[in-house]
Amino acid sequence: MKNEPIIHDVTNKVLADNDDNNFTIAHAQHIPTSHLDYLKRQRDASTSYKDGEYSTVASVPVAVHEKWLREGFDMMAEPATKILMRLRNENLDAFITTKKQV
Repeated sequence: MKNEPIIHDVTNKVLADNDDNNFTIAHAQHIPTSHLDYLKRQRDASTSYKDGEYSTVASVPVAVHEKWLREGFDMMAEPATKILMRLRNENLDAFITTKKQV
């Protein structure tokens, strides 16, 4: 699909805790509604495409991928079925780009 919206890079922000010895690093990524709308259109159109050797099943934001890495889940080493299951379990269905069975 053409005209994919631009999503922003992950931003890191250092937050001071209540003392001088500790701090928190917050990771955030802004995902515009236009990007989620684009993924929905891609998901809705997925049933009209023939399967080939390669097919997109999800578009996982960098912030989610980095969170999963910190939790010990490397989506680059996992099958698509496990990635989709994890997205669904975390209520991140908006990043799934297919309605087809994987």
